[in-house]
Amino acid sequence: MTPLDLTGLYHGYIDCLNRRDWDDLPRFVAEDVRYNGALLGLGGYRAMLVADVRAIPDLRFTLLQLVCEPPVVAVRLGFDCTPTGLLFGLPVNGRRVQFSENVFYDIAGGASAPSGR
Repeated sequence: MTPLDLTGLYHGYIDCLNRRDWDDLPRFVAEDVRYNGALLGLGGYRAMLVADVRAIPDLRFTLLQLVCEPPVVAVRLGFDCTPTGLLFGLPVNGRRVQFSENVFYDIAGGASAPSGR
């Protein structure tokens, strides 16, 4: 894949997440996806996202920075949300929080394999 291909793929992935279109995840996430080195599989990855949205109903993935150097995608994501209970072990309980995260993906065969979140 070219950098332009990866850019388009990643934008599609973020759109899929923000639409909560879990049935479309297989277009972007490999069946044998690993998360921070642990094998989650597509079902486990989907369950993690569903749980995230349950805990943070207004969760929206905002792309702040994107660098594509095949087969790696490096991303800085921004969040501005109101988690209903705990966030990172802290009792947020509906208060607004803002944070960002850096994520790296190894892309294989056109589907993403998140290696960090």
